[in-house]
Amino acid sequence: MIEYIKGELTDITPATAVIEARGVGYLLNISLNTYSAIQGKKEVKLYVHEAIMTGGRDDSYTLYGFYNKQERELYRMLITVSGVGSNTARMILSATSATELVNIIATGNEKALKGVKGIGLKTAQRIIVDLRDKMAASGIIADIASAEGATGGQATLNAQQTETRDEAVGALTMLGFAPAPSNKVVTEILRGNPSMPVEQVIKQALKMIK
Repeated sequence: MIEYIKGELTDITPATAVIEARGVGYLLNISLNTYSAIQGKKEVKLYVHEAIMTGGRDDSYTLYGFYNKQERELYRMLITVSGVGSNTARMILSATSATELVNIIATGNEKALKGVKGIGLKTAQRIIVDLRDKMAASGIIADIASAEGATGGQATLNAQQTETRDEAVGALTMLGFAPAPSNKVVTEILRGNPSMPVEQVIKQALKMIK
């Protein structure tokens, strides 16, 4: 069982990070919150969740990385809910911060959860019912309040917009969205907000893509 990976950040996108530790490069799937926290850093430490799939035509072994234990715990809680898989859980953690998600669940805000692509009313209700008491009992609410610190990205004008668009569309494609509608939504966002950081563009796009 891998608890965390610490090493040099050799490659990063809004959806993945590669950390080299002792000569081995580990590819980890990450959320936008983790992306915001580690972008620009040379040395990073990510807490790991291992997803091992067996029994099908091809076995798979996937690593998910989180900038702190609280985000990983939220992820692990989410994937216990029926109808919420690994990709959906990561999308929820990309569309909301840890604090926002805790508040959404604690207050029973179904509408906010339904704003995440792929989350219908029944799934939103199930997440709230299944996790509200579990989160309160785990102490994660207090942990997040003390541990979470957002890091905002810097974005330059014009010349950077194309790079921001391509990076955002690439991340959305990796999350399972078609390139064409992703490009359309991202372009629309950047026209109204030309200096918006890429992680914020993706968060906004997740709420707009049909």
